[in-house]
Amino acid sequence: MKHKTKKINDRLCRPKWDEYFLGIAALVARRSTCLRRNVGAVLVKDKRILTTGYNGAPSGLKHCEDTGCLRDKLKIPSGERHELCRALHAEMNAILQAAQYGIRVQGSIMYCTNQPCVICAKMIVNSGIKKIVINANYPDKLAKKIFSEAKVKVLAIKKKRLS
Repeated sequence: MKHKTKKINDRLCRPKWDEYFLGIAALVARRSTCLRRNVGAVLVKDKRILTTGYNGAPSGLKHCEDTGCLRDKLKIPSGERHELCRALHAEMNAILQAAQYGIRVQGSIMYCTNQPCVICAKMIVNSGIKKIVINANYPDKLAKKIFSEAKVKVLAIKKKRLS
């Protein structure tokens, strides 16, 4: 589906909902403290933001930007050995924030700057999230398979420059 942005009186038209929430996810990703990849996630239901999350160390712990990246030191490729990372993923943080504040996410949509990994995919499926809208893929075929089996829709939308 192509979306053309029209100009009205030298103003850009309002973005479509998916573009709007992906733009917010991109802004959330700027809070990330990961040295490898900055990821942001936004959980939305009925066009209302429920929670946000970005990748970083657990609350109160030193961030990767302070300690260094163990996965980089061990030369571990992207998409492998997630358990060696001290950070939580953006998707995890968005789901955990909902749990912490008693926000029901079943039937919601997750907007994420990247396709979730297999660990996050399993959390997303069990949380009842029914659709994920992403900007970029991630090298995790098992995550894609899990989403397919669980009938969680994954919609990839190309990045657009925000002005």
